[in-house]
Amino acid sequence: MGTCKRCNRPLKTPRSIEVGYGPVCKKKHDEAEEEFLKRQVTIDDVMEYEERMAR
Repeated sequence: MGTCKRCNRPLKTPRSIEVGYGPVCKKKHDEAEEEFLKRQVTIDDVMEYEERMAR
């Protein structure tokens, strides 16, 4: 039996063990990951911004 990567509680279902998260923690993890990706700036974004500012 594995433990949740987020809260360290024991995982009970085969699916949770496979994923590494319980259902509640998986939902929270996915929401946090989505928010992170929305806010992440890529090097292309920076280069495009610098190019616009140089004009």
